[in-house]
Amino acid sequence: MKTLTLNIPDNLDIDNRELVMLLASKLYEQGKLSLGQAAELAGLTKRTFAELLSRYNVSIFNFPLSDLSSDVANA
Repeated sequence: MKTLTLNIPDNLDIDNRELVMLLASKLYEQGKLSLGQAAELAGLTKRTFAELLSRYNVSIFNFPLSDLSSDVANA
């Protein structure tokens, strides 16, 4: 695993865990990480990570709308 060092403004009211969760949820949403990988990055169990995704407006069902539309049309 790589280590990343970020300099963030002092006036940004966010702690490290929140920042890591934001990053992990966004990478999961974009399909760059699986649920398990994103949970590991966030330092959480898969269940806890999945339960917290809604706080970041990310669906656990990471399924593109175009695929859903296609599946409905083919049903």
